[in-house]
Amino acid sequence: MTAYAENITERPSHSEKKSVFSNLKSQPADALLELIALCREDTRENKIDVGVGVFCDDQGHTPVMRAVKAAEIQLIHEQNTKSYLGSAGDIEFFRRLIPVVFGNDFKDHERLSGLQTPGGTGALRLAFDLIHAGNPNADIHYGNPTWVNHLQIIANTGLNSINHPFYNREKRQIDFDAVLDDLKQVKRGDVILLHGCCHNPTGCDFTFDQWKALSEVIGQKGLLPVIDLAYQGLGDGLEEDVAGLRWLSQQVDEMIVTYSCDKNFGLYRERTGAIFVLSQNAESRKIVQSNLIASTRTHWSMPPDHGAAAVRIILENEALYDSWQTELNAMQQRISGNRQSLAKADSYFAPLLQQKGMFSILPLSPEQIKNLRIENAIYMAPSGRINVAGLTPTTIDPFVKAIQKVI
Repeated sequence: MTAYAENITERPSHSEKKSVFSNLKSQPADALLELIALCREDTRENKIDVGVGVFCDDQGHTPVMRAVKAAEIQLIHEQNTKSYLGSAGDIEFFRRLIPVVFGNDFKDHERLSGLQTPGGTGALRLAFDLIHAGNPNADIHYGNPTWVNHLQIIANTGLNSINHPFYNREKRQIDFDAVLDDLKQVKRGDVILLHGCCHNPTGCDFTFDQWKALSEVIGQKGLLPVIDLAYQGLGDGLEEDVAGLRWLSQQVDEMIVTYSCDKNFGLYRERTGAIFVLSQNAESRKIVQSNLIASTRTHWSMPPDHGAAAVRIILENEALYDSWQTELNAMQQRISGNRQSLAKADSYFAPLLQQKGMFSILPLSPEQIKNLRIENAIYMAPSGRINVAGLTPTTIDPFVKAIQKVI
């Protein structure tokens, strides 16, 4: 035996060794991801998936948009390097999105900071990190219900969240008086989380007059609005869907907008988004931007480029922009058409006509939802949220009949 071998000490057995992971606790499965897996494993040919939040065409497919495909082809031919772009990502992508979000007449560029992010979720993480760094005692107020991941992101940044009334489940509409009453009680310097349009999960959006009333309270209370804009163009149209946001941006000194290109560009797997922060002045803007860059460095360092590059090409090219807008309008009309078909089939679905975008909540019990899955192969979220865009001309009728049996 060599001297080297003699000096090797015997490794402890696995049972004797204390694991770094010993104190970890098993985490509950994400309900929606679990539902997606159940649906995938279901071999019944008549299954209907209204759980996963993706746009589907009349054949039930989630297509690559024509403008996106054309932009990708152009990118392949023109891109001559895969070198780093930097922590802010594709700056021109960010700049080209500014008029889409804030309008062509936006004049506060010296107050606006921001950058590209990995999807809207990445933008939300940066937003709440920024808030925690600036005021860790700020409470995040949100209307109940909201997108489930909002609460998980807020909690993981160490901030406290407080819900207020928003949705009347029986009437299936916004309880706006309750929203205003609650906001009037919050402390100055807190944060209000709002959905820019096409509310997920309810589909209930504020009217323009309600946005104006909200703006007044937000200004009076000195609240920081965080606007999650994930579905622009899928409600009433590109311009119409951000009318309230644009009004609010003109009434406040500070505001954060988190943006996703997943739905309106069909770039789900490319994780393409952005964060926009409106500051009080140009000096504050520089400080905010430095904090955003520092935060990205520890989260993802550099955002993925492909999706943002495709969007940038579309926004730079008039013909591709027109093609994208035409296809986006067709998507919006298909969603609206599905709402009309459901309401025509049964008055139970009539409230869907007053809602916007891909989602709506049906007032069903967990038992009813479970029976729909077992008996009819209909998959929807445990909350009763349905993806209206997941229905097709051939599935609307069996979907309605199945619902009629359980209500």
